[in-house]
Order: sequence, then structure tokens, then C-alpha cells
Amino acid sequence: MSTRFLIAKGQDELFFDPKMGNRHGLIAGATGTGKTITLQGLAEHFSDIGVPVFMSDIKGDLSGLAKPGASNPKIDERLKLLGIDDFKFAGYPVTFWDIFGASGHPVRATVSEMGPLLLSRVLNLNDTQEGVLQILFRVADDHGLLLLDLEDLREMLRFIGENASELTVKYGNVSTASIGAIQRGLLQLEQQGAGKFFGEPALNLDDLIQTGDGGRGVINILCADQLMNSPRTYATALLWLLSELFERLPEVGDLDKPKLVFFFDEAHLLFDDIPKALEDKVEQVVRLIRSKGVGVYFITQNPIDIPEKILGQLGNRVQHALRAFSPRDQKAVQSAAQTFRQNPQLNVEETITQLAVGEALVSLLDETGTPGVVERAFVLPPRAKIGPITAAERQEIIKSSVLFGAYETAVNRESAAEKLRARVAGSAAVGAPAPSSAASPTAAPTPLPGTTTPASSDTGGGLVGTIGSLLFGTTGPRGGHREGMLEAATKSAVRSVGSGVGRSIVRGLLGSMFGGSRR
Repeated sequence: MSTRFLIAKGQDELFFDPKMGNRHGLIAGATGTGKTITLQGLAEHFSDIGVPVFMSDIKGDLSGLAKPGASNPKIDERLKLLGIDDFKFAGYPVTFWDIFGASGHPVRATVSEMGPLLLSRVLNLNDTQEGVLQILFRVADDHGLLLLDLEDLREMLRFIGENASELTVKYGNVSTASIGAIQRGLLQLEQQGAGKFFGEPALNLDDLIQTGDGGRGVINILCADQLMNSPRTYATALLWLLSELFERLPEVGDLDKPKLVFFFDEAHLLFDDIPKALEDKVEQVVRLIRSKGVGVYFITQNPIDIPEKILGQLGNRVQHALRAFSPRDQKAVQSAAQTFRQNPQLNVEETITQLAVGEALVSLLDETGTPGVVERAFVLPPRAKIGPITAAERQEIIKSSVLFGAYETAVNRESAAEKLRARVAGSAAVGAPAPSSAASPTAAPTPLPGTTTPASSDTGGGLVGTIGSLLFGTTGPRGGHREGMLEAATKSAVRSVGSGVGRSIVRGLLGSMFGGSRR
């Protein structure tokens, strides 16, 4: 059984109960009020009791967790104020991650794992364009085409564009305008460097749930300073990680301590312009993932950045100072004050604007899961270094990691792009006769995967031609194709096989609640 740990001290000592670590939490406050210090201190405490941590590093400050801190006048003053005599500095086991692969081990996911819903959010698609993307994924599933990277997605877009008329009959409208919008979105993604995020080897989530020397939990730090240039991609990448954790981990109920704690910094980016359907799914994941032993902690400037239904799931609260210089700010302060269990001896609304740096209003869950009365207190300083380490120190840690070499080299195995290109090349190698001057210059669309165009499509006239037309279909003067009995039977059989293959394609759509399954 894990022992409670001290995180803040005011009139009373405020202890965090690890059994309540999976009941989630919130760290809020204006810029420069001490949110990062609180985040770092919590991560250290969880690591000390053997709980792995995942966090994003927006400003580069959190890399100091890898090295012991050092005494300075501010820390000495705070320790004296709190009456702490046995404080010892310490470094922690850290693994660095980076989507771009420069400041940490590369983080990748396949397009199939991301799924159409999250991908639509990254691409900022409207409902119609998202529908076309859904059709693209369905066609890939039906024909056993793996979607691993953006090149696969681009080739699938070209394919469904060439076969739009045929696909529309079976799957729904595939408009050229929507395909163009998706292609433009993919181009913007690549220009932002997000193309490095899609591919293989994909991140093995088990690598995030590790312990280091002495049984301390490994602190996984995602380098996000460059990623923040694309805030929508940042939010979606972290949401994907959270959804994959939800889907992969087994139900464990309430434990003595969490299996993993997930810190979501700049959480307001997740909820900016979020579709209502996606917000509902996020609320469900946050509510249910605690039964899998995962605690989720949102870090943001103001509690009103978090939707009310999700805010209600966050039991452990640390509120740093807020500014109230405008009517909007005053309303935000009032809203923040109302999220606490009131203390009769404390004017919460007034106190929020008076808190010093490193001081906070703290309300933690007790052993029964009941929120404690809000208290004004100073947060304990972290034991590790405050601020970043050098680039050379970071690289030394990366290269000495047991994971070094596992993700550094990208793998490009056969997937949708290679298969579609091979099919086009194979069709060209058949050597179809060049069209006569009477033929339409419009080329026939690329046949669907799994279908075949008969080599003897020119069946001639008479009885033989009639039988050939019935079996193999006919091609009209404008390039339109009417399928024959043999071709229809072939398609039916291939669809049956393709559907089985398609169902085995892994897709993380915020867990099984999006209708996906993982095998």
C-alpha cells in the first residue's frame, strides 16, 4: 500500500492519497504563477512511489527532471517557511520523446490507428469532407489495404477520385471538392512536419509504462516546443495517446496507486472549437479510463477552459493565482471559485487574485473520494533541477536509453500506396490496345482492388460477342463500364474476403466507443 505524500503546506499539511490518483485532477493558474513547478513536483512524487508518468514539455523546462536540483535563495526561503528540514535533491529516470525525432525518441502512429474522426480534426474538415474520409477508410478496409502513412492516404485519395462514380453507388457521394480539400489539408500537415508522425514503427504503449532504478516510475517527456506551432496536431496527438491507453489497458478497478499518470499541458487547445460529438467521447474516456488505472491531469490557465462535464470528473485541484482586470477575467475568477468545496474561513473568490507565486488553493480527495475543503497553501519545491538541461545532456540520456534504436529508423513496408501503384503498373503491362480515333479520349477509371478487367473485352459481334458481354460486361463509347455476371460474382467474393481482412486493421478511434475493435 502506497503512503500518502505531502504536496503543499499552509495552516495544515496537505497530503495526496495515491489511491485517488486515478480520479484525475486539474492544475490551473495564470502564466508565471507556478503551474510548472506544481506539475514537476507531482510527477516526482508519483515516480517515487513507482508510478510511470507521461507529460508534454511545452517550454523545454521539464527536462531538468533528469538531474538533481540545487540549493538557491528562493528554495531555501520556501523550505524555511514550510519548516522542512529533511529535503533532499534528486534526479529522476526520464525518457525523452519527440514527434520530429530531434530531441527524443521518435513518436509515430499509423493512419489506421489514428482513424478518420481524429484525422478529420487534424485536417479541420467539415462534415461532408469527413464523410468522404470515412468512405476512404471503409474502402481500404473492404479491400485489405493498409493505411500506414500519409503516402498511403494520398494514393487512396487518388484512387477513390478516379473511381468516384462507382464508389458513390455503394458507399455514398464522393465529391471532387471534398477530395481536393483533404489533399490540401494533407499538404499543410506535411509542411508542418506532421508527416513524421505517421508511419512505422508505431509507438508501443508498453514502453510508456516502465520503472527505472530503485523501482521509481519512468517520467516520459514529450518535447512539444516545435509541436506547439501546430496546436491542433499537438492536441490530437495527445488525445490519440489517451484513447490508445483507454483501448489497450485492461480493467483493473481502484488500485493502491495508478498504473500511469497522464499530464495534458495547455489543455485548452484540446477543447478549442472541438465538435460536440468528440467532446462527448473525451468526457466518456476521462470518466471510464480511471477504471483502467490511469489518472489524467489537465494543466490550463483557467478552469473554464475545460467543459463542465469533464471538469466535474477532476477530483484533485490545485488553483494558482488568476488576474481579474477585466469583466471577463472577473467572471473567470467567479467560475473558478465555484469549482471548490467551500471553506467557511476563506473567501475563495477574493483569495484567487491575491495568491503569491508558488501559492495555491488546494483541494484533494480523501480516502473515501470526497473532495477536501479548499485550503490556501504553498506548494513544495521540486527535488529535481528547475529549468532545462543542456542539449548535450539530453542527447546523452537519449543514447543511453534502453529504447535507443527501437524507433530511430523508420520502416516502410508494403501498404496501400505500394499495392495501388503495383496494380496500375500491372494494368499498363497488360498492353491494352491504344484507343482508335473514334474512341473517347477520357481514360477508363482504375479498376477497384480485387476486380479484373477481362483481357478479351473486345468480344466482337454475333453469339460469341453476346455471351462475352453477358459474362464480362461491356464498355460504352464514353468509357462507361457495365459489369457482367462473372465480374459481379468475382466482386462479391472479393468483398467477402476483403471485409474480413479489413476488420483486422487496427484503428484507434477513442477506443471501442467509436465502433472500432482492436485485435
